[in-house]
Amino acid sequence: MKSAITALFLALVVATATAFTGTPLVLSRTSQAAHQSTRSTLVMRERKCDLLGKSANRKARVVTFSHKRIHKVQQVNLQWKRFYSDSLGRRVRLRLSTKGIKTVNKYGGIDAAAKKFGVNLAKY
Repeated sequence: MKSAITALFLALVVATATAFTGTPLVLSRTSQAAHQSTRSTLVMRERKCDLLGKSANRKARVVTFSHKRIHKVQQVNLQWKRFYSDSLGRRVRLRLSTKGIKTVNKYGGIDAAAKKFGVNLAKY
């Protein structure tokens, strides 16, 4: 009787250990590569300028007619913009604020502006 109980207990311990440390149970017959290719490549990014690093003003206040002061968020005016990089020999697509676009125009190109602000254009 004791040996049957210990064998049952041992089987329970082994089943529990494999349930938490073993490979997950695969219910479908599709390969991992086929499943990987159907996934979306969309990545959520912070609303932040890629060049200047400007982000939202979260402490803006609105004063109502009854003089209540309510906080609101002032978002950055971000635009997707493509620039040709002479150093990379290709176009780079950046998410810049309108101030960042003016800054690129002021420095004469994206390469000079990126060098000034320490941005690695190879990531984009």
